[in-house]
Amino acid sequence: MFTEPRRSNKKGWVEVISGCMFSGKTEELIRRLKRVEIAGLKAEIFKPAIDTRYHPEDIVSHDSSRVRSTPVTNHYNILLFASDVDVVGIDEAQFFDSGIVEVADQLAIKGIRVIIAGLDTDYQGKPFGPMPALLARAEYVTKLHAICVKCGDIANYSHRIPKIDDQVLLGEKNVYEVFYLFFKVHKQR
Repeated sequence: MFTEPRRSNKKGWVEVISGCMFSGKTEELIRRLKRVEIAGLKAEIFKPAIDTRYHPEDIVSHDSSRVRSTPVTNHYNILLFASDVDVVGIDEAQFFDSGIVEVADQLAIKGIRVIIAGLDTDYQGKPFGPMPALLARAEYVTKLHAICVKCGDIANYSHRIPKIDDQVLLGEKNVYEVFYLFFKVHKQR
């Protein structure tokens, strides 16, 4: 379980929460942000503007937990809106381009705690967007798992149900399901 790091002298850092779909990444991000609020720290939360699945502005988990956020069309907007804050939260980081890595670094250098959540791999099991670079640069990494819909074991792979080849396809349980390892393991059984 992740415990809150304690740092003095306003030193910033980057935390990444990763895993497959339905693993609780957004729920964990919201949990950490609620603790930030309890601590009386000022936070600003962002998500990519393309993610309107549950709400156009709020970050919403699959269990309906929610927190207000600012949708941004460009990662550089985060730098513009994140002034005079202690913590920045970013959800669905896989939808940003590689510039999000530099944004996270710049915020941390300014003394800001940056908490980022996102899919580490796409529906083909390939590294997704800027997530590999974010994982490599983060001071703290949390990898979450879902439950396999076939065997009940932990799941680490998001399988897309419709045969659509675009890397980005927004959806939830009607579009994705999760499996242990790769879904090919279950097809062979």
